[in-house]
Amino acid sequence: MARSVLHTKLRREIWQMRGQLLAIALVIAGGIAVCLMSLVNLESLTATRDRYYAERQFAAVFVQVKRAPRHRLPTLAAIPGVTALSARIEATAKLTLPGFDEPVSAHLVSVPPEGQPSVNQLYLRQGRLPDPARDSEVAIIGSFAEAHHLGLDDTFSAIIHGRQQTLTVVGVVESPEFIYVIPPGGMLPDYQRYGVLWMGEDALASAMDLRGAFNSLVLQVAPGQPVEDVIDRLDRELDRYGSTGAIARADQFSHRFLSDELKQLRIMAIIFPTIFMGVAMFLLNVVVSRLISTQREVVAILKAFGYSNRQIGWHYSQLVLVIALTGLGIGITTGLWLGHWLGELYMDYYRFPTLLFRIQPGWLALLAAISLAVALLGGWRSIRRAAALPPAEAMQPEGPARYHVTLAERLLRWARLRQPSHMIVRQLTRRPGRTALSALGIAMATAIVVVGNFQFSSVSLMVYTQFARVQKQDITATLVEPANPSALYALARQPGVRYAEGRRIVSVELVNGHRRWRTALTGLPEGARLQFVVNAALEDVDIPTAGVLLTDFLARALAVHPGDTLTVRVLEGRRPVLHLPVSGITSEFLGVSATMNLAAMNRAVGDGPRVNQALMTVDPMQTDAVYRKLRDTPGVMATTLRQAMLNSFFDTLARTFLTYTFIISLLGGIIAFGVIYNTARISLAERGRDLASLRVLGYSHHEVSHILLGELALLLLIGIPLGWGIGWALAQGIVTAMQTELFRVPLIITTHTLALAASVVIASALASGAVTWWRLRTLDLVAVLKTRE
Repeated sequence: MARSVLHTKLRREIWQMRGQLLAIALVIAGGIAVCLMSLVNLESLTATRDRYYAERQFAAVFVQVKRAPRHRLPTLAAIPGVTALSARIEATAKLTLPGFDEPVSAHLVSVPPEGQPSVNQLYLRQGRLPDPARDSEVAIIGSFAEAHHLGLDDTFSAIIHGRQQTLTVVGVVESPEFIYVIPPGGMLPDYQRYGVLWMGEDALASAMDLRGAFNSLVLQVAPGQPVEDVIDRLDRELDRYGSTGAIARADQFSHRFLSDELKQLRIMAIIFPTIFMGVAMFLLNVVVSRLISTQREVVAILKAFGYSNRQIGWHYSQLVLVIALTGLGIGITTGLWLGHWLGELYMDYYRFPTLLFRIQPGWLALLAAISLAVALLGGWRSIRRAAALPPAEAMQPEGPARYHVTLAERLLRWARLRQPSHMIVRQLTRRPGRTALSALGIAMATAIVVVGNFQFSSVSLMVYTQFARVQKQDITATLVEPANPSALYALARQPGVRYAEGRRIVSVELVNGHRRWRTALTGLPEGARLQFVVNAALEDVDIPTAGVLLTDFLARALAVHPGDTLTVRVLEGRRPVLHLPVSGITSEFLGVSATMNLAAMNRAVGDGPRVNQALMTVDPMQTDAVYRKLRDTPGVMATTLRQAMLNSFFDTLARTFLTYTFIISLLGGIIAFGVIYNTARISLAERGRDLASLRVLGYSHHEVSHILLGELALLLLIGIPLGWGIGWALAQGIVTAMQTELFRVPLIITTHTLALAASVVIASALASGAVTWWRLRTLDLVAVLKTRE
């Protein structure tokens, strides 16, 4: 019987406060949804990657050579720890596709005569692998096939090692080695202009004059065997064959960028839910405290009828748990849906055959435990106070507040405030703790909207810096072999080419003590007009005549500063080891690089004047002619278009990044409404009798509304600027935690972002104010004034 009475009371309170409780539940649901969305993608992508790697025997070690004889393979296979290896031939080709006039290049990989390689096996989407007896058959990667709508038996022309031939598509495949496909000299995928093709080993060996030899080797290593030992032995065995140095899977391009993405998801799964849960805890504390303060007599009557402190405490705890469970249910449902939807979006970015939709039950149990713990902690203080309240004291109403002229009123005497405005100031200053917490709640709502929207301005700055400030060329042509700069004159004289300049990119390993980083060393000519380096203030940095410039991310990774000496191991040509001073630090948002003077780099490498890339600006009216000329030029290996890179940025990186940001912004708006709505409703509930008394004394509805809504307006004036500052601090922490080799998001908070955050909060306040205004209008004065003195 006692339990049924308390349950009836609980149901009535839940129904009467349904709006407030739902608003708090939505805040909890927002934190759960963001966390679960990130965890679902993290778990799904990790599980998909691990199974894909295992099923396709993804290599643990990769090595490139100039030309190595196949009779060395038994020796390499006998290296301790090597469980499988696959020797192959890699090459580049220029393609001509029907109906597509822009330059297209491809990376070619050989397929052994027996079909599937023992390492880095292919996943067959359609068709079959190339027949070793047919030289013209190829299998193509799925992203390239989709971009050009290529199917089985379609044909296109290719120039391989200076020889043109027609290729026939017999299969569409995916490879664990090319989950993230980047063209030479690029930083982002370009599925239309760059693809990966697999060709029969004999056919590709004949085309590249590599019969009986290989130029690429991938190996599997036994679990528990140190990969470094295998790499060291490989480097010694293959050094004479022009090896550029073996690398571990952790340094493989595709795997490294995928790992960075998973790292970011892990960070997002921690930061945003922490903010959401903190706000939810604050709201629960305020709401439960208000509820219990208005039910002092009810608590006393319950105790007088024999209800124990434990029963009363459990009754109010159930109210808190109902809120938490509601938020948990909404959050789990929304989070799973958003996680699945975002995972499908990632599938357009990373080339997995299928996505394994996974979430460990343990994560759901942990989220449930956290939600319940947050709810109970938020209401614990008020619940404990209610349970411990003596019946005699509870039967007495709270003593009337002592009002006096506050310091704020003295300071505002010059403003000659009207009486309702004096009431607003006095109410806010009488309870400074309550006012501070309410303003803090509004500030946190504002901060979340700032955090959810500043990335849009940051992405705009990234685009401007990379594609307008740093890169000014229209086309980048990568040469087959380094050439004398005089070769640029022939390109510059082509119809449609307005200006051309060269640069050289060399693969290097940067070493500082135990810190190592593989990257590209870029040599820029003195007085370069199409390629620039900038500092953190986006000011031009002059290329020094000696020494090397490092991007800030790379300098931190290597723990070097201007003036330090850096060891540079060149991984091609004569492979000299250089000791160069760090001349300065530059800033770059996409990728990392080391830069130095072109003439100084050529002297250090010892090859004489050389360039291996040509940067060009072209006449927009003659771009097709320029494309055709570059495609037909034997010495040009690949062509990259700046506009294509910009399109790729928005189609891939910005698309996934900004989608996640939009979701955070939407949930931030929900938090804003939850905070402000509860602030307004709590204030109305606490001051209902006072406001009704004012109505009886002759104050109009508008004057009474002014008192209540004016408090909310002042809280907004305090909370919004404070939220801007908190948002800046949170954004600073996020951009610092989410820096990766692929991209670094700059911290740019514009007036537009601040105005948007303020607008969302003010819009939430207007909606909450409208509800409060209507409740004031329909206030039953007689019922409210029936309060026992």
